[in-house]
Amino acid sequence: MGSAVLLVANRTANTDRLRGAVSERASRGARAFHLVVPAVPHGLHRLVDPEVAGREEAQAVLALALPSLSGAAGFEVSGEVGSADPLAAIQDALAGGGFDEIVVSTLPHRASRWLRVDLPSKARGLGLPVAHVEAETVPEPVLAVDP
Repeated sequence: MGSAVLLVANRTANTDRLRGAVSERASRGARAFHLVVPAVPHGLHRLVDPEVAGREEAQAVLALALPSLSGAAGFEVSGEVGSADPLAAIQDALAGGGFDEIVVSTLPHRASRWLRVDLPSKARGLGLPVAHVEAETVPEPVLAVDP
C-alpha cells in the first residue's frame, strides 16, 4: 500500500522541483497527492482582510498546478486553497487525515517568507516526516483572471 503525500506550495506549486518530488514519490509507490495552496494576501490586504485576500490568486495557482502535478504523478492530484497562515493550512489538511508525509515547496532561500519563519521545522512538529523542496528561481506571480 502506497503513501499519501500532502504538498504545500504557493508560488512554487508549478515548478520543476516540486514536479520532480511528486514524480519520484509516485515511482516509489505514493498512491495519493493533495496540494494545499495557502491564500497569501499581499500589500494592504494583509492588514485589512487577510482571510479573504489572496484566495483568488491561490485558486489560480491551484488551477494551473493541478494538471502539471497530475502529469508528474501519473494520476489525478487533488487540491484546495488553504488558510492564509501556511501552518494552519497544513493543520487543516491534516485534520482530514490519511497523510504519511508533507512536502513543503518554497521560493529560493533569499526570497522565501516561509523559510524565514522556519515553516518546514514547524510542520515537522506536527508529527509527520517533512521534505523541503526549494525552487531554483522565483516564479512570476500567477494573477487571478476574471472570467
